[in-house]
Order: sequence, then C-alpha cells, then structure tokens
Amino acid sequence: MLRDVGYLLLLGSIPALILLHLVVAPYTKVEESFHIQAIHDIKTFGIPTRNVSDVLRTEYDHFTFPGAVPRTFAGAVVLSSLSAPFTWLNQDVSGQFAARAILGLFNALSLLSFARGLRRVAGRATAAWYVLFQASQFHVVYYASRTLSNMFAFGMTTFALAALLPAPVDGQTYRRQSRVALYLITIAGIVFRAELALFLATHTIFLFAAGRISIQHDIIPAGILGLILGLAITVPVDSFFWQEPFLWPELAAFKFNVVAGQASAWGTHPWHYYFTNALPRLLLNPLTYLIGIPVSLLQPATRRISASLLIPSLTYVAIYSAQPHKEWRFIVYAIPSLTAAAALGASYIWTRRAKSFIYRLLSLAMVGSTLVSFAISSFILLPASSANYPGAHALNALHTHVLATTPRPGNPPLPLNIHLGNLACQTGITRFLQLPSTTHKDSDSSYISWHYDKSDSPSQKTSPAFWSQFDYILLEPNEADAVRALSTATEWDEVETVTAFAGIRVLRPGDEAGTVVEERLLRKVFGGNAGGLFDWWKRFVGLARGRVTRGWWVEVRMEPRIRILEKVRG
Repeated sequence: MLRDVGYLLLLGSIPALILLHLVVAPYTKVEESFHIQAIHDIKTFGIPTRNVSDVLRTEYDHFTFPGAVPRTFAGAVVLSSLSAPFTWLNQDVSGQFAARAILGLFNALSLLSFARGLRRVAGRATAAWYVLFQASQFHVVYYASRTLSNMFAFGMTTFALAALLPAPVDGQTYRRQSRVALYLITIAGIVFRAELALFLATHTIFLFAAGRISIQHDIIPAGILGLILGLAITVPVDSFFWQEPFLWPELAAFKFNVVAGQASAWGTHPWHYYFTNALPRLLLNPLTYLIGIPVSLLQPATRRISASLLIPSLTYVAIYSAQPHKEWRFIVYAIPSLTAAAALGASYIWTRRAKSFIYRLLSLAMVGSTLVSFAISSFILLPASSANYPGAHALNALHTHVLATTPRPGNPPLPLNIHLGNLACQTGITRFLQLPSTTHKDSDSSYISWHYDKSDSPSQKTSPAFWSQFDYILLEPNEADAVRALSTATEWDEVETVTAFAGIRVLRPGDEAGTVVEERLLRKVFGGNAGGLFDWWKRFVGLARGRVTRGWWVEVRMEPRIRILEKVRG
C-alpha cells in the first residue's frame, strides 16, 4: 500500500514540477513569440467572421511581425479556446499563464502515459526510475509549458512512443496501437514540425524490420490517413489566418530551411554536436548514458526492450546530424526513449543491489547522481533561466512606476507612448504583458492610454525626432547612452536598470554572496510569505559555506541589461 502511494506521489512530481517551473519563469523568449502572440490575439480579438482580412491585418501581430517563415495557428486556436474558461472565471489569471499551463499539463500527461506503458512492459521499478530521471532533467520539464512548435509536437510524439512500447499484448492489438502511433507522429509532423518526417521514417522502418507491422495493412493506411488528417487541420486554419490560399506552413518552412539551406544562417555546429553536447545536456545525469543505457543493452533480460527504444531514436538523431543547423529542441522527441533505456539499466542494478558489492555501489551512484542532477536543475539552472527575461521585468517595472507616479487626469485618458527595444521584445515582452490602449472602467490603468512601439528601423533610430515622440524607452545600456547623446533637445531620466543572467559565478572563501535571484524566485513562488524563507535560505548558505564547502559556493551572476528612461517634461 505504501509503495503504491509512494509511486503515485512520484508520478505527481512530473506535473507539479512543470507547473513550478512555469510559476518561477512565466515569461517567454523570442522563439516562443509567434504562438503566444497568436493565442493573445485570438483570445482578445476573437476569430473574425466579417471583414476578415482587414481585421487580421489591423489587429493581429503576425502580419506586422511575420517571422522568416509562417507557423501554424492550430496550437494557438486550441490553447486559446481551452484557457478561455479559466480566465473568464478568474480575471486575475493571466491568459499567458493559463495557456502555458494547459500545454505543460498536456506534455506531463504524455510523460505519465509513457511511464504507465513502461510499467506494463518492464515493471514498476523501471517506471519509477524513468520518472526519477525525467523529473531531474531540466530541459524537458522547463520547456514543457513553452509555446514552441516542438513542444506542441512533443506531447503527440511521446503518446506515440508510449503506444509503441513492446507491451505483452497479442499481435493484432500491437499493430492497432502502432497505427495510432504512426497517425500521431504523422499529424505532428505535418502540423507542427517537418523534421518529424524523419522521426516517423526511422520508427516505421524499425517496426517493419522487426516484423511488427506490414506495409499493406499498417504503413500505407497510417500514412494516408495521417496525411489527410494533418492537412485537414493545418491548411484550412492557416490559409484563413495568413490569408493565403492553400497554405501549408511546415512545407513552406521545410523549403526555406532545408531545400534553400536558410537554416544555416542561424548558426551551424559540427556533425557530432547532438551526441557530444545536446544529448548530454538534455539527459543531464551523466550516469544515465555512461551506466544505465550500457547496462540495459548488455543484459539479456533488458536488451530486447532497450534496443527497441534506442535504435529508431538514435538513428533519427544520427541522420538529422547531417543538417548543419542544430538545436537541442530538434531532437527532444528522442528523450523519453533514451531515458526509458537508462531506467531499464538502473532498475536492473537496483533490484540486484543486495547480491554484490558492485551492484550496491552502482545503486548508490545512481541515486546520488539523480539527486545531484535534481539539485542542479532546481537550484542552479531554474534560477538562472528565470533571471533571463529582462524585457518582461523591465515592462512590469515601468507599469508599476507609471501607475505610482502619474496623477489621474480628467477625460480623455492621458496618452503615453513607450518604445520597446529589440532586446526587451526578445526577452519576455508579449502582448499579454502590455496594458490595453482602450479604457476599461474596472481597470486600475484606465486613466492612461498606453501605446507601445516596437519599430526597429536603424535609419529612424538615428533621428532625434524619432525619440522625442516617446515618454518612456526600454533599451540596452549602450543604446540608452547613445539616445541620450543624440537627443540634445530632450532630457532623459533613468527610472530603473534591470539586470539579467550573465553566467555562473564561483564564490571563493571571503566573497560575499549575492541574493537577488534567490529573493526574486522565492517572492515569485511564495508571495508575501517569502521573507522568512529568504532569511532561512541565507542562513542555510552561510552554514553550508562555513561547514561544508569551506567558503566556496556557486551562484547566478547578474549584469545590467535594460535601462528604463523617462522623458523629462517641461
């Protein structure tokens, strides 16, 4: 009974950690901007039924900032619809937070489904180790709620991988599960990420070579139906929102990035990057791939299951390594399978820990490395990442300053023009964070008409007249200094300088510890109750440095990233 309760609590750690990471770091980066802005526009302006082209081009963000290639609105339509009841019932809930929470819980559900399937295949101990490894990995947990196209696809591919686990079922049942899995991967590739065509190919070829599916009864029907369903989702939706006939965004992205080779403009890496850099970072715990996976392949009891997990996923990573432009998110779909293979090895070692000193030592090493990975993920990587959104923090600070210092005028509302610099827009500012430019009776900011400018023309920025039209500007320090030097007829006061993550700092004995990041994190999670916890944290750090590390410590280093300037009024 207690073991069952403990296992359920362990499973609950996945959604709990995803939501915790969301609470600590609720903002977004530029890579996530298309989907989060689309969610905002659908929630705010609705889906137009009249004057469609005019409404979309006037109100929606993607016509002003289309990006290099079009992306699908399918995920935004679903998340905006599902999150609407929560924001309607409680207006204090941010639409951005609600939408991201739903995406995060969807991905959590897919990970739990995979754990459930793994338990049926290899037992509870293996499933428990899988959850432990997955919970202690940073990237999947942190990015599960982030509106990247990859994370929309991740849940679908993970559900598919769960269906492909070699469960103890009859052949007909397994073939039916395999067809469902192939449907899911096909749809995810057509709608969200074109690289999944390769992921689909490696898994299909492996299943066919293993004799688990046939071309006539499984591969062809799954491919045709998946293609039809995927196109039926993306083409009508995206042709409508982009106002282009028969638009298939992922085909356009594939032509631009792969056929035309434009992806290389975003940077290239050597062929071995995924194996020597990306996968070790994604798995985080080095013993998962140094001990867990090798043991699962060497032991006859786990070799068959481990091979079925590793061969198609690693083949996908190896073939995709031929693409010069590489990012870890392009191979994140393989992580559940690799983690499961490591869990097979860890479970084999753990269940034999009483049989020999070697197994006991390896068991302790696996437990210790998992705890260390969890500590690094939660107490180093999470605080560092949460400190990497200076644009969002700067805009919030600006709103607080303006509302606290601006007297309420009569009608009409006071207009304020705010320029948002490039770095600010890339590091957290979304339309969800901007206050509405129209008045609302129940809004504390209703006496101000907010207008935000994101123009980034180099020729405009050299003109003093361009800057004189703004009441506030959010710029990088060097840009702010240049504006002050350029605007000889306009004076600017500095309201605040916002700091952001600038690397990891190693404290030597005698160095004073900084506490900005820890204090901000605790206040974000615990609100007004954070004061006592923050004092406890400082005492803990002092005790640990004094008695354990002999003065050494590691902390997040911060540096000024954005200045908020206010025009001095005559």
